Amino acid sequence: MANTFKNSFSKDVGTAAATIYTAPALTQTTLIGLSVANTTASPITCDAYITSSAVDYYLIEGATVPVGGSLVIVGGDQKVVLEAADALKVLTSAASSADVVCSLLEIT
Repeated sequence: MANTFKNSFSKDVGTAAATIYTAPALTQTTLIGLSVANTTASPITCDAYITSSAVDYYLIEGATVPVGGSLVIVGGDQKVVLEAADALKVLTSAASSADVVCSLLEIT
């Protein structure tokens, strides 16, 4: 089994859900970090969720990200496992308002 650390980045995330990462076939992925940074001059809210088998499962919904701040959704002792075809998505309350950084471990 191969273990590969990866990053996934998304710039200018806004009101349409951005797919940050989709777990490849025949792969289990451990989400070890997920941060959303507000890049605007106003507070925003953020949703992060996993779509699995066409059903959305929220990690966080409607969380405020302050001006000049970031929200760590997954990190520290908390980890999330994604199975093949699971998609991690993020959206915010304002257009082009956030940058998203995701750290992962793929196990094949």
